[in-house]
Amino acid sequence: MNTKKICMTGLFMALICVATLFFKISIPGGYAHLGNGFIFLASALLGNVGGMIAAGAGSALADLFGGYYMWLLPTLIIKCIMGFVVAFIAPKKFTLKSPRTLIAVIIGTAEMVAGYFIAGIFIMDTAAASVTQIPGLVTEDIVGIAVFYFVGFAIEKSNAVRLIQNGE
Repeated sequence: MNTKKICMTGLFMALICVATLFFKISIPGGYAHLGNGFIFLASALLGNVGGMIAAGAGSALADLFGGYYMWLLPTLIIKCIMGFVVAFIAPKKFTLKSPRTLIAVIIGTAEMVAGYFIAGIFIMDTAAASVTQIPGLVTEDIVGIAVFYFVGFAIEKSNAVRLIQNGE
């Protein structure tokens, strides 16, 4: 990982943390937020390592600063996997028009919902309690996908993709 990629990873980590902390709505077991849109962006633009680090660390920091300590370790694991999945499936050259991009964020969403459901069984003590968070998590990711496409479109149109991915 070169210096530029380390800096971009840190920038996305901060964006994910702020978008998660600042724009949140309570749901059973936690909260919905805008951070997932930036997780999708980081993963699609930075690739596996950068996407994983930015997603996991940015989201875990938001749980730490937001007082959701019991979710910190599950969030770190779930969001790292989410970042990896999106980066692995998405095209290596960022493009919103590719069906692989949409498939990547949908599969990343499914992984996140499943991960929080499983973690919720342990944190909330029952599957019945954990299942109550699923509608909020799905809504959170639908909004995240919209944020991803909205901000991604602006990045694509401004030609900033070259700067982020190639350092030109």
